[in-house]
Amino acid sequence: MRSLILIDSYAQIFRGYFAVRVLTSHDGTPTNAVFAMAKFLLKLHADYPVDAFDGAFVFDLGKPAHRLELAPDYKANRPPAPPDLNAQVPIIRDLIRAFGWPLFEQQAWEADDLISALANAFSEREIRIISADKDLAQLVNGRVAMLVPSRTGTGFELRDEAAVLEKFGVPPSGIIDYLALVGDTADNIPGIEGVGPKTAAKLISECGSIDAILANPAAVASENLRRKLVDGAEHLRKNQALVRLLHEPPEGASWSDAMLERTAPDFRRIRELAVKLDLNSVIRDLDKIAPESAFEVASGDSDDLFSAAAAAKPEPAPAAGKAPEKKPASDQMEFDF
Repeated sequence: MRSLILIDSYAQIFRGYFAVRVLTSHDGTPTNAVFAMAKFLLKLHADYPVDAFDGAFVFDLGKPAHRLELAPDYKANRPPAPPDLNAQVPIIRDLIRAFGWPLFEQQAWEADDLISALANAFSEREIRIISADKDLAQLVNGRVAMLVPSRTGTGFELRDEAAVLEKFGVPPSGIIDYLALVGDTADNIPGIEGVGPKTAAKLISECGSIDAILANPAAVASENLRRKLVDGAEHLRKNQALVRLLHEPPEGASWSDAMLERTAPDFRRIRELAVKLDLNSVIRDLDKIAPESAFEVASGDSDDLFSAAAAAKPEPAPAAGKAPEKKPASDQMEFDF
């Protein structure tokens, strides 16, 4: 049975946007996030071929009502996305589809919850989750692992059960309680004052869980810490509910294997986008991996999105009377995710 690759889309989009400095096409269209995503998709195509892996790019869509009911200030600390990034999202979605990946989203659901529900629903599949979000570590088991983009930018680091324990000091089964104790500043979830990662890991290791701690506070040696935990019991329960990912599909949803089936990349469409946006290093990469037939324009296909000029192998020449645009360094280098 084919393995599944599930990508936390906006996490990857934001990562690429901030990793590549300002980049625009000849007409001023911002392209840095599109460029980064194109390079990422090329890497996925090479490392996780379509004939061996299915999956989807999973998107947040709307506000998570169930969390906002618990905490109206959930994620309230996050600034709005930069306008030049918002302008690139529709192009990125088009590019993802052109590479043959399904897009997966559900109104009022966060991507993490959808990934969790998918991992639960497709319980016979081996699953790899591409994200660095620590919330997702609660899903890791013998069948599910994370692929965390490496800090060196050269690939992914596998985060399996052993790696979760090594990083956080608790196994995947302890991640919910760990995050409830320390909080999550990215999601505006405050933890228990004075409880950091080492203290949280020690508490879970010694006591087993928040439930066990609250059932027997005397097991906590420090009187000051014991008082904070007991006084913060309600806060801890709320944090557990905020951090715990949903496991069931949205009400009324009918999921099937077909939803996660990848298709072969549409290299003509990908190249059209790259030509239009002056992503010349992406064009060069495509020319190395795509068959010649992928760029041929069929007879009588004059109304196709691709013109013969766009499909031709040579890179487009600059407009008459206009000096060739100097490309930023990021479009000249081999940018690898």
